Amino acid sequence: MRMYVNDGTITAGMTLKDPSRFEANNMGLHACLNPEAVLENRHGLADAIGTPLGSFVCGRQTHSSNFHKVTADDRGRGATGTADAIPDTDALYTYEPDIVLGSLTADCVPVLFWNMKAGLIGAIHSGWQGTVKEITPKLFRHLKEEEGLDPLDFRVQIGAALSQEKFEVDRDVHDRFSALGYADDFIRFNEDTGKWHIDNQKTVERQLLMAGVPAEQIYIDRTCTFKSPDGFSYREDKKAGRHLSWIVRTDG
Repeated sequence: MRMYVNDGTITAGMTLKDPSRFEANNMGLHACLNPEAVLENRHGLADAIGTPLGSFVCGRQTHSSNFHKVTADDRGRGATGTADAIPDTDALYTYEPDIVLGSLTADCVPVLFWNMKAGLIGAIHSGWQGTVKEITPKLFRHLKEEEGLDPLDFRVQIGAALSQEKFEVDRDVHDRFSALGYADDFIRFNEDTGKWHIDNQKTVERQLLMAGVPAEQIYIDRTCTFKSPDGFSYREDKKAGRHLSWIVRTDG
C-alpha cells in the first residue's frame, strides 16, 4: 500500500499489486476470479487504516462524468458487492467523517482531494474517457458554484496511472484530447508507429489548475501502472485486477 496522506485527520492512499496476497491484492469485485478473495483483501485494507469495511463507499464506474454527494445513508454501498454501489458514478465527495471513498483503477487516473476548511473529501476515477468528458472540472465547478467552496482551499493527490510512454492511441482518441484546447502540451506523435502518446495525469493536472487549485497543492505519483511491478494494468493484461485509491477524514 502506498500512503499519500496520514496527518491524523486525512488519511489517503492507494493499494498496490502484492503477489503475497489473494489475487495479488486485487480490489476489484467486478474484475476478479474469486469475490471472496477480493473481500479478504478489502478487509485487510480496512484493518490497516482502522476503518471498518462497512464504512467504505464505491461507485459503479462507467467512465462517465457523473458525481455523487455521499451521505451517511450511503455508508457501505459498494463495499462488499457491486449491486448496491452508487450507480453510473465515477466521482464521489462527502462532508461525512469516517467514511472511506474509493476509486478503482488499472491504468486510469485516480484523483483524491480534500478541503480541510470545509471538512470535505473526494475521489475521482478519470480514465481517458472521463478526462475528455471533463469529470474533474465539472465536479470542481460544482463544488465552487453549488457548495460555495474556494478552489484555493483544496489539496489534490493524483495517483499512479498509465504513463505517457505506454498510453499509445489512434487518431480518434488524439482528436478528443486535442479538442479540449489545453491538452496538446501532453500529446506526442511517434513517427515510427504513427501513434500518439498522451499524458493523462498531466492533462488532469491542467484541469485542476484551470479550476483554480494552486500548483503547489497538487501532488502526482508518477508510477506507471504498466511498467511498475506494483501496478495492475488493463492495457498490459485485460484480466488485470484493480487498485483501490481511497480517502477518509476523521474527527480525531
